[in-house]
Amino acid sequence: MTVALLSETQRQIVELAREFAAEHIAPFAAEWDRTKTFPRDLIRRMGELGFFGMLVPEEYDGLGLDTVTYLLAMEEIAYADGASSISMGVHNSLPTQMVLRWGSEAQRARWLKPMARGEVLGAFALSEADSGSDAASLRTQAVKQKDGGWVLNGTKAWVTNGDTADVVLALARTDHEHDRKGARGISAFIVPTGTRGYHPGKAEDKMGLRSSRTTAVAFEDLKLPPDALLGEEGKGFIYALAALDGGRLGVGAQAVGIARCALHHAVRYARERKQFETHIAEFQAIQFKLADMATTIAAAQALLLEAARRKDAGEDITQWASMAKLFAGEMVMRVTTEAVQIFGGYGYMRDYPVEKLMRDAKVIAIYEGTSEIQRIVIARQLLNAAS
Repeated sequence: MTVALLSETQRQIVELAREFAAEHIAPFAAEWDRTKTFPRDLIRRMGELGFFGMLVPEEYDGLGLDTVTYLLAMEEIAYADGASSISMGVHNSLPTQMVLRWGSEAQRARWLKPMARGEVLGAFALSEADSGSDAASLRTQAVKQKDGGWVLNGTKAWVTNGDTADVVLALARTDHEHDRKGARGISAFIVPTGTRGYHPGKAEDKMGLRSSRTTAVAFEDLKLPPDALLGEEGKGFIYALAALDGGRLGVGAQAVGIARCALHHAVRYARERKQFETHIAEFQAIQFKLADMATTIAAAQALLLEAARRKDAGEDITQWASMAKLFAGEMVMRVTTEAVQIFGGYGYMRDYPVEKLMRDAKVIAIYEGTSEIQRIVIARQLLNAAS
């Protein structure tokens, strides 16, 4: 986004994110990727700067910023390392926003304030091994006890920070008369990960984003007090869908940041690499690739920021969030693939940065709603609006 269009506060936040990422993330990202190291100390430092409470009001110890500013900061973190941006994105868009919007004042005081300060890392557990895109078919059960508390049993899949988070927003079925019959009877729970019966699995060995921890999580007779229920019983899936709109914008910003980094490396390499005694930047084939990469990045960012502007204006952004996520997710895969192509054989080697960027990019068209699901959401919104 053109700097001239930003407010002074936005410029300061973007510059802070860029400088922090350049000093504390970019120099170490490749090594973290190779060793699958989750840099928990990085989370602490980002929390101290407010990056984990960007969308939380100041009264709850957050920065109280708008969505546009948050997404621009996300871009800068993702530019340095896509994996490092995931913890920031999940934390800001899902658990914190769900507690902020539907939590009680007591829940906000207990959980939201330390989450906004980055002292408590949040995670989100919706998907299961047999309920990915069809998330409403989840089978995790929460049974209400005589004292008003709950007992959870079930297993979640692909939980970002499942073994490193301090608290997880988990979805479970509470209306057992309607098991496996869609979203009806699904509730949301605040689950401290230190609770007996919380069992994270081993970290998945992923293609990309390897320093971000992704695990299965088992709930085995996990007992929760009555105040662990978030909002109203049976409304959890509705809460999750609303939060995912914002989450998809964060994923879009991650895509733009990764793509910008790939373009940067591709341009530099094209100006340095010679073939047939000519810098390959002089070849029209390479120029066309760079031009298309830059154009699609700009288009993705424009769509993303328009969705963010509408969100900040209080509009329903379900369609816009899906369009932004869809376009950005497919854009970043094209851009990183073209970057590898420009690097040629070197691009396929792990000694060069674009190989990692391409691996990191692939999942963006999969998580928080696949591209196919986004197309379904967009089409339904269009058809419903026309009826």
